[in-house]
Amino acid sequence: MVDEHTEYPEFRLRLRLPNGGPVARGRLLKGRGAKGSQKFVVLKGSPVRTEAVPSFAVRKPPSYRKRQQLIEDGSIRESERWPGWLETIRDIDCTSPSGAAEILMGCSTNGWGAWKSAADGRSLAIHLGQASTGLNRPWLVRGSNVTGLDLVQRLWLPENLVTLAASHLRQGVAEGTSKDDLRTFIQDDYESTATYGQKQQLVEELHVFLSRMKPGDTVCTISGGQLYVGEITGEAEQTESEDRRSNLRRPVDWQPTGYPYDDLPEELQQKLSIQHDVVDLSTVQALVEGLGLSDEELAEEAEAIERDPSVEIPALVARRELELPDPTDELTAELLVHDTEWLREVRDLLADERQLVLYGPPGTGKTYLALKLAEFLGGGPEQVKLIQFHPSYAYEDFVEGFRPKEDSKTKEVAFRITAGPLRDLAALAGREGNRHIPHFLIIDEINRANLAKVFGELYFLLEYRNKSLQLPYSGDDFALPPNLFVIGTMNTADRSIALVDAAMRRRFAFVELSPRTEPTSGLLRRWLAKEGKDTEPADLLDALNSRIDDADFRIGPSYLMKKGVYREGGLERTWRTKILPLLEEHHYGEGVDIEKRYGLAALRQSLVRESLG
Repeated sequence: MVDEHTEYPEFRLRLRLPNGGPVARGRLLKGRGAKGSQKFVVLKGSPVRTEAVPSFAVRKPPSYRKRQQLIEDGSIRESERWPGWLETIRDIDCTSPSGAAEILMGCSTNGWGAWKSAADGRSLAIHLGQASTGLNRPWLVRGSNVTGLDLVQRLWLPENLVTLAASHLRQGVAEGTSKDDLRTFIQDDYESTATYGQKQQLVEELHVFLSRMKPGDTVCTISGGQLYVGEITGEAEQTESEDRRSNLRRPVDWQPTGYPYDDLPEELQQKLSIQHDVVDLSTVQALVEGLGLSDEELAEEAEAIERDPSVEIPALVARRELELPDPTDELTAELLVHDTEWLREVRDLLADERQLVLYGPPGTGKTYLALKLAEFLGGGPEQVKLIQFHPSYAYEDFVEGFRPKEDSKTKEVAFRITAGPLRDLAALAGREGNRHIPHFLIIDEINRANLAKVFGELYFLLEYRNKSLQLPYSGDDFALPPNLFVIGTMNTADRSIALVDAAMRRRFAFVELSPRTEPTSGLLRRWLAKEGKDTEPADLLDALNSRIDDADFRIGPSYLMKKGVYREGGLERTWRTKILPLLEEHHYGEGVDIEKRYGLAALRQSLVRESLG
């Protein structure tokens, strides 16, 4: 056996033992295991964890069974050197570096990153030139509908493979082929059988499969409503498959059971819905790594290998629940809302729907309430972005579009694709570390724009938050982060809610702010009481609104909640310049005497008569 080891240096695996403890030692072998990976030998005298994590038998049954067999036959036994630990008493050949690490640690482990060179500390993957970093990547490769066949069930799972169709690709294309060479091959080999776009996509997918994937990477696929997860265990090879559906292959150690697609985290479903045959899942790697594991098991697996204890476990961070905080009585007092329970209902609507519209007549405090509530629920103004729609607002302003940009060096102006406020906020909300923090986009005057034109395909994403779509300008795959909430404000004096199209009604919850109901009807009185002012303005506003038949044109209290109103002559000035012009517009062409019906003098007289009567 010794000469079989001499080509490779010694590698070490540090287990989290008391006071740092010893390390396990092993070497890579020349031969390959049943699943295509290079074999690995754990050397005699290596420490072994006493207990396996509960999920080990389910996630990695071959490694679990071998570990149990080695313990039963005495090849692994209690250690005299390290009380409380086990120890190998002979060299143990394993089918892969990951299998070797799993036997020692009693949990699912990526051996290509865990085993480090004794000479320079580099990971096994880096040492073999199969990676520039020791980090593994997760990938999605589709195999359930390859020219009408489900290769996952027919080929991949039974034979421990992942494949990529390259039916017209010439023979002799090797692993590591550059993208430029692939582009040339595809252009020649698929000249009359694929469109330009299909060729471009094929180049990208083949480059990933041949050059970016590496042993130790995670591979995922979907079949029959299940997500299957495995570890790539060897290099890519090209074969002549009979039906040309699986010409490029890599060996994979698949986990024996799948995960129901409908039970997956929403953010993972978004990435899995991208319509390409090969997809980089790095942004949801922590969610993939946490599949099937409890919080306790994740913590146990993290402790099995030496790691910085000050760094949070990524899978646990990604699993943090997105929560909207419970409105407090202090918030109720600040917003002058009549009841905290009303705020809780709005919070619950946002949690359920994630899109909400506050609608009502002018001056009912819609924008102020939206801002303050979003800042409270999001934890501060940094998580809140406000924009205002108008008749000329377009998709290109909202999502993305071409905008003139000056080159910083040449000073030449050219049109470039520029992200709009929605994409900017979505990018911020989707950053690692931000995903459990609520972010809010407030759209003021949402009904003043042509919503179907502005939202475009975003209408679909508002309703199906677990899906992704390809944007028409950049071609990027885009999804709305689960922690992105949208609050719109709608002035019913401009447009009745009855005229809002059904598509928007289905995607948004609607909350009325009307002078006829709380929290708006008593808002001015609560504000006057807080400011220590006389109640006459509230009495006058109630009298005014009682004379307006159309509820959508009643006057909101915010017109009378400004300091200028309470300077000398301020109430009269506000009434004459702010309130009466609104009513003149409402009654335009009807011949109504606005001053006689809605003027301060007329309202004060009616209040006096009511008090006497």
